[in-house]
Amino acid sequence: MSEQKKQPKHPSEIFLRTYPKVIFFYPLLVISLILWLIQSIMGTPNMVLGYIWFIVFFVNIFVTAFDFSSTKFFVLILAIVIVILVVVFLGATYAFEFTGIQIDIALPYEFYMLMTLILAFILGIIVISTRFEYYKIERNEIIHKKGIFSSAERFPVKSLRFKKEIPDVFEFFMLRAGRFTIMPGKADEVMILPTVLNINKKEEQLDWLLSHVSVEPDEIDQ
Repeated sequence: MSEQKKQPKHPSEIFLRTYPKVIFFYPLLVISLILWLIQSIMGTPNMVLGYIWFIVFFVNIFVTAFDFSSTKFFVLILAIVIVILVVVFLGATYAFEFTGIQIDIALPYEFYMLMTLILAFILGIIVISTRFEYYKIERNEIIHKKGIFSSAERFPVKSLRFKKEIPDVFEFFMLRAGRFTIMPGKADEVMILPTVLNINKKEEQLDWLLSHVSVEPDEIDQ
């Protein structure tokens, strides 16, 4: 009984959804929300909070713009970016004081509020849109659903092959995301899903499902 309870439940159908790159801007959404709450409590705009927001913004957009295929390269680049940001911001502060140039980076809570609402709206639309476009893999067929009222495309599961890739270490670190390439046996179309979240779990589910594909009666007779 204890062994049966430990065994994971395997789904009879698997949903694969791909997301645009903007989904990885959720850290900026989180920091905007936190700074919004902090700044609304503090009242007077604080320059340190402005520095924090722009550092997160720079790092977020930098790592989203490029693919980091190696863990060591990712760590090296991220460390360099952080050091550069610290040197630039600290050096800029003294440079502004020496030259007399002033850049007021103290932002009111309204700024953080607007950024939170904008990012939440965009990411919310993205999540909702993936409910209407996805691949559903069952034991006997693959169903590609696209749009609310569109008809679904169907492909056979027999001889199905798939390939999992982790092209970006940072994306995998953030949301366990990777790329799936699905190759149906008798279909000419190759299905490429560039950003599948929690890809390792999806791979395990697919391995189990394909190993338990239903066998047709005529194949048993042969």
